[in-house]
Amino acid sequence: MIKWQRILCGAALLIGGAGCTVGEGHGDVLTPEGDHLYVADCWNGPFDLKPDFFAANPYREESLMIRVQRGDNNEEASDGLLVIVNDLAAVKSSLNQPLEVGLPNGVTPPGQPVTGEPNPVVSLSLYLHQSCHEQNSATYSVGGTITFSKIFSGNPNEKNSDERSTDAEFDVTMADPRDLLDATDVSKVTGHLTGNFHFFFQRGQPAQPFQ
Repeated sequence: MIKWQRILCGAALLIGGAGCTVGEGHGDVLTPEGDHLYVADCWNGPFDLKPDFFAANPYREESLMIRVQRGDNNEEASDGLLVIVNDLAAVKSSLNQPLEVGLPNGVTPPGQPVTGEPNPVVSLSLYLHQSCHEQNSATYSVGGTITFSKIFSGNPNEKNSDERSTDAEFDVTMADPRDLLDATDVSKVTGHLTGNFHFFFQRGQPAQPFQ
């Protein structure tokens, strides 16, 4: 695992210290018609995640990690989308407004300029560990937007049902920044994902922890 992937995993573990909780919900993560997803040595073509597992993982009511996944297995054996909200307060104050996404903090190889929004409020990572069975089978948001109309308050003891709801839609460009270093045609090494997710936070023992 290369350094910037270890940083991302460390961030997930940091946020995951509070334990994740599965919520009831629905959503889509797919390529629009005529577009494709690209992950080197793994995937190059249309994609539809068809998620049926939704989990929210708050950290001190400051940040939130959302996992939208197919199946309830652990991340290392699954296909899914991680949405990392680095500044929960900023998102709450910007509901119904498109937010620029960028690379997760630390996911930039040496010598590669930062792509997308710097220090993004929200970043996305798609992992295809079930489909591709490769250590580095992941791609990251390098552009586009996500819009939240509702977001979980981050309080595990939240009583207000509306404050336990998360509702978002996104339209993003995905890439592995290593593939952008020497690409002569960026369109061949980037992908386009759109989708949405809607679920309620439910406190309880996690079905699978982030590990």
